[in-house]
Amino acid sequence: MDSRRLLRTSATALAAAGLILSGCAGGSDAAPSGPSAAAPPAVPSTPDPALASFYGQKLAWRDCGVPKFQCATLRAPLDYAKPSSGEVKLAVSRVAASGPGKRIGSLLVNPGGPGGSAVGYLQGYAGIGYPAPVRARYDMVAVDPRGVARSEPVECLTGPQMDTYTQIDQTPDEAAETTALTTSFKGFAAGCGKRAGAVLPHVSTVETARDMDILRAVLGDEKLTYVGASYGTFLGATYAELFPGRVGRLVLDGAMDPSLPAIDLNRDQTAGFETAFRAFAADCVRRPECPLGTDSVDGASGNLKGFFRALDTNPVPTGESRRLGESLATTGVIAAMYDEGAWPQLREALTSAMGGEGASLLALADSYYEREPDGTYANLMYANAAVNCLDLPAAFTGPADVEKAVPSFEKASPVFGKGLAWAALNCTYWPVPPTGRPHRITADGAAPIVVVGTTRDPATPYKWAQSLADQLASGTLLTYEGDGHTAYGRGSDCIDSAINTYLLEGTAPKDGKRCT
Repeated sequence: MDSRRLLRTSATALAAAGLILSGCAGGSDAAPSGPSAAAPPAVPSTPDPALASFYGQKLAWRDCGVPKFQCATLRAPLDYAKPSSGEVKLAVSRVAASGPGKRIGSLLVNPGGPGGSAVGYLQGYAGIGYPAPVRARYDMVAVDPRGVARSEPVECLTGPQMDTYTQIDQTPDEAAETTALTTSFKGFAAGCGKRAGAVLPHVSTVETARDMDILRAVLGDEKLTYVGASYGTFLGATYAELFPGRVGRLVLDGAMDPSLPAIDLNRDQTAGFETAFRAFAADCVRRPECPLGTDSVDGASGNLKGFFRALDTNPVPTGESRRLGESLATTGVIAAMYDEGAWPQLREALTSAMGGEGASLLALADSYYEREPDGTYANLMYANAAVNCLDLPAAFTGPADVEKAVPSFEKASPVFGKGLAWAALNCTYWPVPPTGRPHRITADGAAPIVVVGTTRDPATPYKWAQSLADQLASGTLLTYEGDGHTAYGRGSDCIDSAINTYLLEGTAPKDGKRCT
């Protein structure tokens, strides 16, 4: 994760899912930490007549070109405060319950991000890779959130411009480098303002949650059944806050803490990546081929930091026009922290890069940014910033604030702290004012909601799951003692069995249940 975005999801880790990286969020030093702002009110249970045409629409399902999957387009109001002022068209996909057994209903999935394509996640993983008993009983469904992928995507930069943006020095050592970095953030924001169009002020999580309720109704489900990963947990919790009486079975895996301002989210996530890196380093130093040495975890940490420092002044070749500098190398390392299955690839990439060949580590960074071989980018990074910068006030008011915060970020992570502190500056220059504020979500009156936390999750620290489960009036905490981002479908029979039972039978695991 180059910290310019907030979260990524699990399962296919570096491929199909959401991302949540710290700097991306653009948090809020203006908003005090804790329950400072009023929560958005629950939506009245009586349907709004102005929304009748949206809730009453019929989806025209068609072939997707992907075996067994169907696609459709969902209409939603561009602005819920003015439903007649325009529409957004949202891409939806489904795969029918495979049987055996009686169909329960629809299961909506979201992989996180913000900015991850839920349709891509469904077709590439969830619809074919979720546990078979769940796929047998549910129609698996996904909608790309407004501004994301196939749903009127936010656009900001050209491919070459994005290449430049991802290579900017994020650890400025002098005034000229600070100016270059702030100019880069300003250019990114201006590009979004110019190219994203009317949807840019209307991609908040609250609006996406309301879109999900339209989809629930159109699918014919009385209540929403949902599995959200990473940022998808914030989306799911927001839905529960707005529509507590329509909550069916909600799984929030790799939870975010909605009560925190952006600066705290970013700093906590920085600490999460440090925890994940130290777990990687502990595994690495036991191996004779570890590129970071075999002395100690602290020694490996110092060696990686020294390598980054060397790249700051002397980038290494990659076999193409781009060279591997400190920013791209840091992104490549962070990308591999989402899934311990990527650790062997990271060891090999670091070995090559430290030997003067940066192609493999660059490939990890490109996977994080969803950069294609032809130099084009998916809209993940653009949508990520657009949503984050609406959902919370910016973490900092300017470079001076970042300078003051750097020591606390470096305390959270000696390796990644400085870069992630500066990356949190991006929302400062956003062309659209934020509409959200940090607040506790209780969702009073909702059915039991399962919150899942992984003890060494890099992107959503475990304490966030503890906090969200505590905030939710009906929250129950399920813990995975392990590595990687999120837990469901990642190899723990204990986790999968508990969640499957909840989805299939409606019985939530005992609060505090722990799995390995």
